[in-house]
Amino acid sequence: MTITFQDFQLSESLMKAINRMGFEEATPIQAETIPLGLQNKDVIGQAQTGTGKTAAFGIPLVEKIDPASPNIQAIIIAPTRELAIQVSEELYKIGQDKRARVLPIYGGQDIGRQIRSLKKNPHIIVGTPGRLLDHINRRTMRLQNVETVVLDEADEMLNMGFIEDIESILSNVPSEHQTLLFSATMPAPIKRIAERFMTNPEHVKVKAKEMTVSNIQQFYLDIHERKKFDTLTRLLDIQSPELSIVFGRTKRRVDELTEALNLRGYTAEGIHGDLTQAKRMVALRKFKEGSIDVLVATDVAARGLDISGVTHVYNFDVPQDPESYVHRIGRTGRAGRTGMAMTFITPREKDMLRAIEQTTKRKMDRMKEPTLDEAIEGQQQVTVDRLRTIISENNLNFYMTAAAELLEDHDSVTVVAAAIKMMTKEPDATPVRLTDEAPMVSKRNRNNRSSSKRRDGGGGGGYRGKSRSSYGDKKRSSNDRNRSSSDRRQKKSYNN
Repeated sequence: MTITFQDFQLSESLMKAINRMGFEEATPIQAETIPLGLQNKDVIGQAQTGTGKTAAFGIPLVEKIDPASPNIQAIIIAPTRELAIQVSEELYKIGQDKRARVLPIYGGQDIGRQIRSLKKNPHIIVGTPGRLLDHINRRTMRLQNVETVVLDEADEMLNMGFIEDIESILSNVPSEHQTLLFSATMPAPIKRIAERFMTNPEHVKVKAKEMTVSNIQQFYLDIHERKKFDTLTRLLDIQSPELSIVFGRTKRRVDELTEALNLRGYTAEGIHGDLTQAKRMVALRKFKEGSIDVLVATDVAARGLDISGVTHVYNFDVPQDPESYVHRIGRTGRAGRTGMAMTFITPREKDMLRAIEQTTKRKMDRMKEPTLDEAIEGQQQVTVDRLRTIISENNLNFYMTAAAELLEDHDSVTVVAAAIKMMTKEPDATPVRLTDEAPMVSKRNRNNRSSSKRRDGGGGGGYRGKSRSSYGDKKRSSNDRNRSSSDRRQKKSYNN
């Protein structure tokens, strides 16, 4: 049975926003969660990213907001700054006509600016755990009037070590409030939070979407970190993709890759969570128009991209989990078209390859490293194809005399060879330097290693030899460090 947003009997201002956003049919998680949210019931939503869960909790949340009140009426806790920004942008669109004021709060942003924004009486706060707790401890944010709490991607917050922070935040919220918890999985610590802070929650479980697409060719290249970039450029030369996306794991990686690609003569733009929405939109517009060759992106920045016609996806870095891999390659092979996805696997990341194949229930084909000669041949083929197109257009009368004169002095094969050489973009060997990214390991191996002492300095997850507090939301200024001991713990963040 098809359920539309009209069936929820929402206010006129909310329906105006929903129609403007192009929402028509509710997704399964929306169809089940929105009525429960409107009835003020606690909800545990078990759903993957990409199922429409932001609108699932955002629509009932905005519907219940009193725009005339100066109080914070709802908080959404998200694991990363990028997700906090993304959720706040979606909520702003949903609540625009109702004049619901939404404020994102996250680490890495000037805290003085956030304090000034908090004085403007936002209705909804979307924040990362550490920075939310920071404002609570500073008494710059009061939650005594909060009516709704949303925990988004709770399992990711568990993996990143935020559970104690979340419990501290929830202890500052009135006992009488609605809690909406969303998580792809339900490990024991998440269940304990639900038991402690939720009242008779309704459990909504949406079947995981199909984990792979049959019309996407999937390859992996067994390759050392130092060879990745030359391999990428050779693949671009050989395959000459119409529209391609290169995925990097971190913001630094995206910035460095974008600069290196442009240095080698490709036109590339990068998008990640530190860019303003305006800059992201400019990059996406150029990509859609075909005025750039390559879009370089992090996982979170690429979520929800409305792009058709992507032919190739290059996973320059292995994603943090198999679900992110599925999301990445899902950018191509759309609308019945075929697509190609290539993943670079370093020798210490073989376990991630196996984890991805188990999730997608499909083996990736191994692709050998392309050679320089193959890259040159690939570019020659591009030139030959262009020449054939020009010949087929039969608009050459103006050039016939010059061609005849050339043929008086040289044979036809030599003339054509010279034309091909002149038009061919030969591979550029300009030296570039990328900062090495530590290998990513699967969650299973990560957990096995976390209990043992490691020679590389003990950083958890895939980031060896680095303090986990140097990543993502846990970047702290000296002022930010002077707070509770839980905030000073080293925590893992994916730095998308």
